[in-house]
Amino acid sequence: MPGIFIKKDRIIFYGNTAGYIDSGKAVVDPMFHCGELNDFLTAKQGLSVEWVNGVYDRLANGKQDFDEQPILKFCRIYQLKPEVDPMIKFIGYNELLQGGFGKPDPENYQVVYGGQLETNDLDAIFEKFNLRHPPDFQGHSLSMSDVIELYDKDGSEFHYVDRFGFLQIDFHESQQEQQGGQSMNL
Repeated sequence: MPGIFIKKDRIIFYGNTAGYIDSGKAVVDPMFHCGELNDFLTAKQGLSVEWVNGVYDRLANGKQDFDEQPILKFCRIYQLKPEVDPMIKFIGYNELLQGGFGKPDPENYQVVYGGQLETNDLDAIFEKFNLRHPPDFQGHSLSMSDVIELYDKDGSEFHYVDRFGFLQIDFHESQQEQQGGQSMNL
């Protein structure tokens, strides 16, 4: 039996369900990223490959009906630049407004993470960026005054990390900031 094969639209890599086939495209967890698998999928099977975090976990946990799984969005984390007024750092949204600072200004922020996570859930994202920082995360643990962007080809949602929970806000960064922090293109 070969080490890599496709069975019932599932990609099997040496006994592990590494991904699945969807609309003529291979969706594979990046933990299996290697030349051998990539060559098998592209050269031998003629598929394009999309490397998506969390695929293996969803398959291993029995969540094999991907039609019921939410479409994962891309995520950016914005944190205030070191040189901004310290009075606007680590405060809630209402305190920001009551202090006369106005709404969060994208010019005061920098992108400290850009990529796709295994969830769109804001609480889970908050937990991840406090307990299990991704290796390419360049900021401090998520806290008040940070902004989480969830986006896809249809647009973006911005969420201010507030005193208790998250507040959806209007927050449109400059095109230069967006491109600088984007690790995956749509």
